[in-house]
Amino acid sequence: MARDQIDMTPLQSRDELVAWLEAGVKPKSEFRIGTEHEKTPFTLDGHNPVPYEGPRGIGALLEGMKLLLGWDPIMENGNIIGLHDVTGGGAISLEPGGQFELSGAPIETVHQTMSELMAHLAQVREIATPLGIGFLGLGMTPSWSRAQMPVMPKGRYRIMTNYMPKVGRYGLDMMYRTCTVQTNLDFSSEADMVKKLRVSVALQPIATALFANSPFTEGKPNGFLSFRSEIWRDTDNARAGMLPWAFEDGMGFERWVDYALDVPMYFVKRGDTYIDVSGSSFRDFFEGKNEKIPGEKPTLSDWANHLSTIFPEVRLKRYLEMRGSDGVPWQQLPSHPAFWVGLLYDDDCLEAAWDIAKRWTAHERQALRDDVPKLGFKAKIGNRYLFEVAKDCMVLAHKGLAKRGRIDALGRDETRYLEPLDHIMDTGRTPAEGLLEKFHNSWGGSVDPVYREYAF
Repeated sequence: MARDQIDMTPLQSRDELVAWLEAGVKPKSEFRIGTEHEKTPFTLDGHNPVPYEGPRGIGALLEGMKLLLGWDPIMENGNIIGLHDVTGGGAISLEPGGQFELSGAPIETVHQTMSELMAHLAQVREIATPLGIGFLGLGMTPSWSRAQMPVMPKGRYRIMTNYMPKVGRYGLDMMYRTCTVQTNLDFSSEADMVKKLRVSVALQPIATALFANSPFTEGKPNGFLSFRSEIWRDTDNARAGMLPWAFEDGMGFERWVDYALDVPMYFVKRGDTYIDVSGSSFRDFFEGKNEKIPGEKPTLSDWANHLSTIFPEVRLKRYLEMRGSDGVPWQQLPSHPAFWVGLLYDDDCLEAAWDIAKRWTAHERQALRDDVPKLGFKAKIGNRYLFEVAKDCMVLAHKGLAKRGRIDALGRDETRYLEPLDHIMDTGRTPAEGLLEKFHNSWGGSVDPVYREYAF
């Protein structure tokens, strides 16, 4: 979630950076689930991008949501750029091209994720429909060019927009044209964090295949099942990827800090102003050597903001973020936390998941991650198809959720949220393959029906 932290305590030592991450350690009884999802706004009339400005723009949508929800507005230079629920901890924020993001509150069960999602969608529709705005559940805008995308009035995005073309082919596509669903999960110790990080990095390509949902660019098939995932392979490799060093001896909070210190920065925020320091390292900033702000020392806010601009397949903050999946229609969104909670929150299932992945080499993990955007379940690791590995993971996800025994009002446990994924496994096809079949058949070679069939 692109909300900037405020803690202006100057940092004295590397130990404080490590301590900031360590503060995420929680007893199991306090483990929570956070789900974030992005959706692309479009005009119901004409299926065009929605600008920020104007009586039917994104700004007006946020103002309406503010009145409806009573949440605190997040302002920047007089523009409303998000909303924050001070009581529950949820937030609504904007991605660079207007993608509308719900960062869910930290909650206890996937049932609550579903309730939160249903409430959010009802609220959004109440404001958006009279404004003529709909939302699309895809991993990438299916029909618009980069040039058509609106730009949200956020200082950090201006800096990123200038920097991205210097470090990869697809950074601007990532910013302006993609949507994701992300699950944030807790850890009980440094060792627990390391195990969960390794398992989730190694198995991230399985989630990429299960949620692959971005096969179109500018109205035509792009040759991929998850083009969003392909985009991340050439966005900015200094801050993305499969973290091979995290599988080496000595991995822990300190190792992450050392990695993050050398990831190039984007900006430093002072008051309402974003100072462009793109390309310089946090390590130099820490030593007072940043030429844009000479002698200035970083604060905890600077550190928290910097950590939010690192984009590997799994990201460590004070929790772990699963980042490998495309945005999907609302019915499948709760499947994302369900899958990862089932795998990671039960110790036996976590151990069994590590058994699946622990013999893979860094080279094999990378090759799988490189192949999955195009091949989906047909990608291979060793002599196994990803589909077979996904089946093993689904068994564990079911088992882990069943063992949690969290029951809803109708007596059902959280395994019910895996049903959309079970259906995918039964057909053996990624969501993108279903989209492509419709495109070539019932949609008659047009992506336009997607705005009806895959809208929220």
